[in-house]
Amino acid sequence: MTLTEAVARRIKELLAERKMTAYQLFKASGVPQSTISTILSAQTTTVKLSTLYDICAGLEIEIKDFFDVTYLSLANIED
Repeated sequence: MTLTEAVARRIKELLAERKMTAYQLFKASGVPQSTISTILSAQTTTVKLSTLYDICAGLEIEIKDFFDVTYLSLANIED
């Protein structure tokens, strides 16, 4: 799995856990809807750390918790 795919997967999981939509994430985080859509569809190869921080804030989690899944470990990312 690429890093972009893993980030998209993690956001989707967190949205599902919170029963949130991408639109609700946009409203809660201030990250533009187009940016969220691009990330969720894995159409980008980069995600700014500040954007990820804002997404985490919108999801009400710490950024360290975002990365606390096995598929985001270095051993599982192939780029």
